[in-house]
Amino acid sequence: MSNELKTIHEFDFTLICNYFKGLKRQGPGSPEVTQKALSFTNELSDNARIADIGCGTGGQTMALANYTKGQITGIDLFPDFIEIFNRNAIEAHCEDRVKGIVGSMDALPFQEEELDLIWSEGAIYNIGFERGMNEWNKFLKKNGFIAVTEASWFTPERPSEIDDFWMANYPEIDTIPRKIAQMEKAGYIPTAHFILPENCWTEHFYAPQFPVQEAFLKEYAGNEAAADLIAGQRHEENLYNKYKEYYGYVFYIGKKR
Repeated sequence: MSNELKTIHEFDFTLICNYFKGLKRQGPGSPEVTQKALSFTNELSDNARIADIGCGTGGQTMALANYTKGQITGIDLFPDFIEIFNRNAIEAHCEDRVKGIVGSMDALPFQEEELDLIWSEGAIYNIGFERGMNEWNKFLKKNGFIAVTEASWFTPERPSEIDDFWMANYPEIDTIPRKIAQMEKAGYIPTAHFILPENCWTEHFYAPQFPVQEAFLKEYAGNEAAADLIAGQRHEENLYNKYKEYYGYVFYIGKKR
């Protein structure tokens, strides 16, 4: 293992995918939080069209399917994630209306004004919050909703250690008022926002990683990049435990104007 911790962007995509596909969730969240965010949108009909962008293996999508009607399309860049996603849909008995496809969030396969709801938990950072809000708007019907989670600062200032970490990993992180302003500028009426509770990180995201990390290190024994990836994940968890009052994920829900 090298002494210098790498950012997530420095690892091979396949290695990242092989690690995260072992997890039920690829980011912080919970079924309760998904349900809460959904409560700030309009009730959907059986004909509604929903897209879960950057869906991963579908941990949050299957929860979304429990609380909504209509057709849900999950989109992710990693074919392995989509394979597991579609298996999960069969196990949840919702494969008739929940389907995962391989695709990129910067080239979505939808028509303009096709969607009633755009969902994205822990994934919009891949394209950037501001860009995603702007580019995805055209796919929503008028009065359609968007609901995303985004890393956000809770305070105007914070210790340099955590500031430096986020600037290296996701320089677009910003304060909640600034994120809401970006949302408004992109053509939405912000209808709600709330901070994800701590258990979304500790219980639903970090705790399940421990057995997966052990298995991953055994599978990739002697592989320096794999050891570095796990060291990075453990470092990130330590930083969260140390600095959680300064940052976290925020659910932002908006209605297309």
